[in-house]
Amino acid sequence: MTNLTVHTQPAPPASKPAIEPPLWLLAELTYRCPLHCVFCYNPVNYADHARELSTEQWLDVLREARALGAAQLGFSGGEPLLRDDLEVLVREARQLGFYTNLITSGIGLTDVRLDALKAAGLDHIQLSFQDSTQQLNDFLSSTRTFDLKKRVAASIKGHGFPMVLNCVLHRFNLPHVGRIIEMALDMGAEYLELANTQYYGWARANRAQLMPTAEQLREAEAVVARYRKEIGGRCTIYFVVPDYFETRPKRCMNGWGSVFLGIAPDGAALPCHTARSLPGLEFPNVTEVSLREIWYESDAFNRFRGVGWMKEPCRSCEERDRDLGGCRCQAFLLTGDPANADPVCDKSQAHERVIQVVKAAEARAVSNERPVLFRNDANSRKIARDHSQVRAVGTGIAIADAGPGSPGGCA
Repeated sequence: MTNLTVHTQPAPPASKPAIEPPLWLLAELTYRCPLHCVFCYNPVNYADHARELSTEQWLDVLREARALGAAQLGFSGGEPLLRDDLEVLVREARQLGFYTNLITSGIGLTDVRLDALKAAGLDHIQLSFQDSTQQLNDFLSSTRTFDLKKRVAASIKGHGFPMVLNCVLHRFNLPHVGRIIEMALDMGAEYLELANTQYYGWARANRAQLMPTAEQLREAEAVVARYRKEIGGRCTIYFVVPDYFETRPKRCMNGWGSVFLGIAPDGAALPCHTARSLPGLEFPNVTEVSLREIWYESDAFNRFRGVGWMKEPCRSCEERDRDLGGCRCQAFLLTGDPANADPVCDKSQAHERVIQVVKAAEARAVSNERPVLFRNDANSRKIARDHSQVRAVGTGIAIADAGPGSPGGCA
């Protein structure tokens, strides 16, 4: 471990990293969604990005990405089922040789569409729930969808699809982890992803309401460990601790521009889901630039590749090749500079900011207080409008770091 109290010589300039082809393509077909989740990772100003690629444009993306070497393809959103051409895209992906995954809320996934997706060659479905109880599931999504989701889960299994059940965890539902696992087992899920909230997008706006306590996390981890021991291989359970409770950062998307290639609904190519939040980067559009040029030559994908861009303390740290400096979006949101060390790392001068956020969560009583900001078009437009006004007076506050504003959403 680097001793930060001792002067260290800067590491020699790193050679340009060898660029491997992308392996994972995420096609965010639309930002439209029937749910209004308070932790959605979509941009808080998604209403400013309403344009969507046409069917032919998406087909071109799939062909170019496969030619580059991408092998796994996720269809996501928003809600990808809102695209009438989903089956067309799945069929083409299958013919190209992709392994395909539908990431869905389940709303709109009828038996008719399941039959069509099966015939088109879809390999796998990830279905989201917000909780194991109807009350909290429907509250967090600001919809009445719990019973519908349960019927969809049964239909997915009835059509012979492998199923991942996904549930985003936070201070409201962490005490329900055991019941969530039982729900997944009852539904026959092969995999359960207990995705602790990471604080970007709408989750960032609701961070004060969603941040759990350390005790909640410890108790949930113990429950998960017990179930893993009891159920064996019946269901694989993934549980990832939220970054704010770590002292070392995780690799961002396994390395910026290393494995992951995301295409937003309007065609913007992104090195990670939330990269639009970063200032000073122009993300090339697939309607104007080839995917090969985007991946290998664009500044957006090269800016934080490898380790040559790093500042101290990352630059001289012996762990730099392991974590690659952590998350660029998190560094920006917490320090204002995406080239800084991820403040999750306790070597970062800004690590105290993370500690204070966690302490604030510890100081609050865990209650069923209502999250203040639901994901919907009205709130998205308000955030974008407020941000434009802020910029007009020159304060430079990032939209991704905007506060929740007024209470809103469909209750």
